[in-house]
Amino acid sequence: SLGAEAMVLTDIICTSVPQIDIVSIDTGRLHEESYELLAKLQRRYQNRIRVIYPDGQDVCDLVTRQGINGFFDSPEARSACCNVRKVVPFGKFVAGYAAWVTGVRREQSKARAAGEASEWDAQNGLHKLSPLLEWTEEQIWSYIRARHLPFNSLHEKGYPSIGCAPCTRAIMPGEDHRAGRWWWEQAEQRECGLHPKSRTAARVVAAGASAQG
Repeated sequence: SLGAEAMVLTDIICTSVPQIDIVSIDTGRLHEESYELLAKLQRRYQNRIRVIYPDGQDVCDLVTRQGINGFFDSPEARSACCNVRKVVPFGKFVAGYAAWVTGVRREQSKARAAGEASEWDAQNGLHKLSPLLEWTEEQIWSYIRARHLPFNSLHEKGYPSIGCAPCTRAIMPGEDHRAGRWWWEQAEQRECGLHPKSRTAARVVAAGASAQG
């Protein structure tokens, strides 16, 4: 995701569990600051991060249907854009893996506060692991500072959560961590679709490699 939590996960994986594959999705609408960070990460970790992209024809068809910024028109249009640019390419990448690892934390939003450290992702047919679920924002940044990790410069401009450029803004004082994502929608709708809405705790995680996203 190229946010602060992803910096912690990437460093832990690359230094302690290198058998886990790491992927980042270039939706085609990212902030320039995110591309700059990705370049730094590729240099630091010897190109361990695989960059994947949405299908070009799918994007072309999407823009033909709804216009270049049609995602502002309705929640359904925005969801369709996220699906083409992020959810579908992610699903193709993780096919065959036993689990994927995410940087979701309880503090980020009310919806994410209800998450489990290990859940079944029925949408993609694998387990979703959230090892940073109980971490506080202070712990995230303490780790980043202690390890001298690169991070997205947008964090210094009031962006605690970072997605595509048109759909992310800085938050106002008192707003929750993800208030700047799809801010024109109702709070309960502000997810891209990667995280399953119906949560089932997973007691046993299948053996095998995982993918971090």
